[in-house]
Parts: sequence; C-alpha cells; structure tokens
Amino acid sequence: MATTLSPLAPTSFPDLPPVAGVSLAATAAGIRYKNRTDLLLAVLDPGTTVAGVFTTSKTRSAPVEWCAAGLKKGTARACIINAGNSNAFTGKAGVATVKAVAGAAAKHLKCKPGEIFQASTGVIGEPMDPAPIVTALPGLMARADRSVWPEAARAIMTTDTFAKAASATVKLAGKTVTINAIAKGSGMIAPDMATMLVFIFTDAAIPARILQKLLAEATAKSFNCITVDGDTSTSDTVLLFATGAAGKVPGLKTAGDARLRPFAQALTAICLDLAHQVVKDGEGAEKFVEIAVSGAENDEAARRIGMVIANSPLVKTAIAGEDANWGRIVMAVGKSGERANRDRLKIRIAGVTVARNGMRDPDYKEEEIMPHMKGRDIKIAVDVGAGGRGRATVWTCDLTHRYIDINGSYRS
Repeated sequence: MATTLSPLAPTSFPDLPPVAGVSLAATAAGIRYKNRTDLLLAVLDPGTTVAGVFTTSKTRSAPVEWCAAGLKKGTARACIINAGNSNAFTGKAGVATVKAVAGAAAKHLKCKPGEIFQASTGVIGEPMDPAPIVTALPGLMARADRSVWPEAARAIMTTDTFAKAASATVKLAGKTVTINAIAKGSGMIAPDMATMLVFIFTDAAIPARILQKLLAEATAKSFNCITVDGDTSTSDTVLLFATGAAGKVPGLKTAGDARLRPFAQALTAICLDLAHQVVKDGEGAEKFVEIAVSGAENDEAARRIGMVIANSPLVKTAIAGEDANWGRIVMAVGKSGERANRDRLKIRIAGVTVARNGMRDPDYKEEEIMPHMKGRDIKIAVDVGAGGRGRATVWTCDLTHRYIDINGSYRS
C-alpha cells in the first residue's frame, strides 16, 4: 500500500452517524497484507434491499459475477469485502472461494447464500484461500456495531493513501433518513465503473427495482465521469443497501416519485463526492483536474470528448509539468471521433480564453494562467463548436512519475 499521503487528501475523515440496520466489523485476516485490517463485514437487518452497478470488463472477477446474480433476488443480509487479492482470473477455484464464504456467512445469519454479497480488490490471478475469511467471520459477527466507519473504510484500501467516506441526512416522505458511504480507489480508474469498490448504506425503505434505477442514474453522473489512467478493473463494484429501518413510504412505485427527489439528489452528491476523492487519490496525483465540455452533438458525445482529453498522457503530463500546452487539448478533441468544428473550437483555462476560432486567442498571455497551472485544482473548459447543446463535466488527475513507481512494484 502507498505510504505517502496524497497532497489532495481531505483534511479529516467525515463524521458518519450510525445507520439503523447496519453493523460493521473489520479485522486483519492476513489475506495479503500484514499487520493491517484487510477484511470488512457489514451485517444487514432482514428485509434489506440491494442495488448494484459493476464493471463492464469481460474478465470480471468471481465476486462480481456472484453479486450480479444476487441482485436478481433484491435482498441482502451481509456484505463481505477483502483487500489484497481480487479473486479475479482464478477459474473454478475463485468461484469455490466465493461459495465457501457465502455459505459460511449464511449459516451464521440463517439466510440464503445469495443474500451474502462479496467484493474483493487487489492482485489479479492469485488463488484466494477462503479459510482466513471463514475463520474470521464468527469474531466479526460477535463484535459488529454501528460506529466503526473509519476502520471500515481503512479495511478496504489497497494503494489508497487515505480512507474515503461521505454522508448525508435527508427527508423522505417526512421521515429522516441517513446515507453513509465508503469507497476505495486509487489506480486502474476509468469510466464504465472506475476501478473501485463503493458501499452505500441507508435506512430508507426503497424497493430494489427503484433503488437500482436511482443508483444507475447517480453512477452515470459520478463514477462514470472520472478517470485516473484509462484502465477498467475486473472488480469494480458499487453496492447500495437500504435497510428500511426508517419506516415504509406508502405508495412508492417509481423512481420518478417526487418524494424521492431529495434522496436521489443526496445519493448523487455522495457518489460525486466519493468519485472526486478517488481521483484526488489517483496514484501519484498532484493535481485535480476538471474538464467541462460544451457545444457537442449531445451529452454522451461531450462526455466521450471529455474522457479522451482526461485520458491523454500528453495532456496529463503537461499538467503535471505545469505547462499550459493547450495544443494537446486540441489534439485530444480531434482524435475523439466525435463531431467538432476546428474553426469554432474554444478553449479556456481558469476562465481565460487561450484559443478560439481555430487559432490562438490574440489577447492570450500565458503568464496570466501560470499561477493557476502551479496550483492543485486545474479547470479546463472546451467548446467543441459542433453547434449542439451537449455538455458534460469529467474529472481526472495529472500523471506523474510516482504512478510508475507505485505500479512498477505493486506485486513485490
């Protein structure tokens, strides 16, 4: 695990209040790391509904496949997460591990194995013995409580330099509901579910099919708009659990119900907060970069253009070098494959117009934006001139030599 705290890290861990119906416990199971927590158990009250979004990778892990199948039932009693071994590309042995863990936990909780959700993160291709997890389960269940959120967030870290969490309290049909979330993510981050694990817990009472739609919409605006290095993981998982302990909402039938609007907004805000934290902990990151694209054919085209800019090693290294080389942004727009008008293209950095009408702005002076380039937060805006109303904002970080240092020695 990386030891140098990201310079973009938040100053403190947020206050996460208890969520009725959720109990947590973490331990050092020795799955890969020594002398640090690497296993987390979340116990959920009976009747908890669940939604999930997963990696689009064609080589996704056994835990991802297990969770995707479990969503069909729509209920959950526990979630078990380990760090250090992703249990991906491990064949039948990986499937056997997932089944063994689910079976052991289900026996303790007197529920069906399909109600035990799992996630793993770490090295790919190394078989994972279920014994350390199965052995740890009785102790974890015995001491699970509602107050160990910081420890829970630390337990799921790999190359992360800080624990990631967010929380909100909102009203749902007159009832006060809490949403807590923890996440891990630092490298192998790309859209279509960036490389990360995210676990969201609420005491709201929301049916699984509605919960699924709300989560998908929140993910589209957050986790699918970030990138660190353009790589999509085998293990990406976002799970949302709703215990219902805050009380039922009568007549709740669709995700478009007006009463759900405050909850949906809070959920999206939490996902966006965590997405930004993941980028700010990008391996070797020194700068947080926002790229706003407008004038595209449609919103999806704008997002794709933004992601091409955000994933460009030339753009990212220029930012790392504090070089306002806007020509690299022009290059990235041009290679995106989306409609763009070279002669109407406009680029702003920190609100300063650097290029317009197909050429450098005659009034642009590079020294105006150099203080901005030396800062931590970089803002880029691009109007691609396609004449459409499509717009999107994506987020990334710079690319430094430390990224190579971290990933060149990840398995050693």
